[in-house]
Amino acid sequence: ELQRQSTDIGKRPALLVIDVNWAFTSPDSPLSSNASSVLDAISQLLLAFRERKLPVFYTTVAYDAPYQASILRAKLPDLELLEAGSRWVEIDDQVAPHPGEPVIIKHLASGFFGTDLAQQLIAAGADSVYITGLTTSGCVRATAVDALQHNFRVIVPREAVGDRDPPAHEANLHDIDCKYGDVLSLAQALERLSTVGDA
Repeated sequence: ELQRQSTDIGKRPALLVIDVNWAFTSPDSPLSSNASSVLDAISQLLLAFRERKLPVFYTTVAYDAPYQASILRAKLPDLELLEAGSRWVEIDDQVAPHPGEPVIIKHLASGFFGTDLAQQLIAAGADSVYITGLTTSGCVRATAVDALQHNFRVIVPREAVGDRDPPAHEANLHDIDCKYGDVLSLAQALERLSTVGDA
């Protein structure tokens, strides 16, 4: 069996809040997950990161041209809801960004693909990322894989990610923990955070 070790937290983690826009959190949306407990966990992490003056980044999906992610949108027609400028692409009020916390617009699954997220993380001095948000089997997993491929340590707090499909949620957490980072409980993730930052 392969040996596996924790990648640990690094000296300056950043919090990535992936796609907690209304289209994925509101019960009125066909794209929604049951996200209330996920939003609660993200709120706790936001508080901890802000207290420690550590960087926070958000992503949202928004389309303003037909060619953007055209094949994915053909595969998943409900994504047409994600029209730039609409309420659906705005971050849920419960976890809204503070001034100075960037919201990166993306068109596909990974927060890194076609964006400057990696450059912004490097500019912020981050050497690791806590990845939270929706959905575990889609944008969270894709972002975790790409974070590792950009040489960031990856931590996924289990309660701070969610999926419409519970078996897919568990399978993808298992894969992330095996290959791409450390999947921790929210309590463990907060405890690791207590060793870094300015608080």
